[in-house]
Amino acid sequence: MEKSISKDLQQFMDKFQPSKFKLMANGIEIRGIADIHRTISFAKQLIDRMGLNLKVKHTAEMVGYGAFEVNNA
Repeated sequence: MEKSISKDLQQFMDKFQPSKFKLMANGIEIRGIADIHRTISFAKQLIDRMGLNLKVKHTAEMVGYGAFEVNNA
């Protein structure tokens, strides 16, 4: 399966400018975040404000290594 970046995801990345991320089949995993809760809130606000068709996913395991996902909805 080829990984590609949707228009909405590209717009998010351009504005959010993650320094470390992993491209996944349905989105990206943003890594190395120190203040994970504030950063997740900012990502959700940015998605809402820009009207992007994306969703934020995070689990306790991801929080343990400072990461969360932004996926195509």
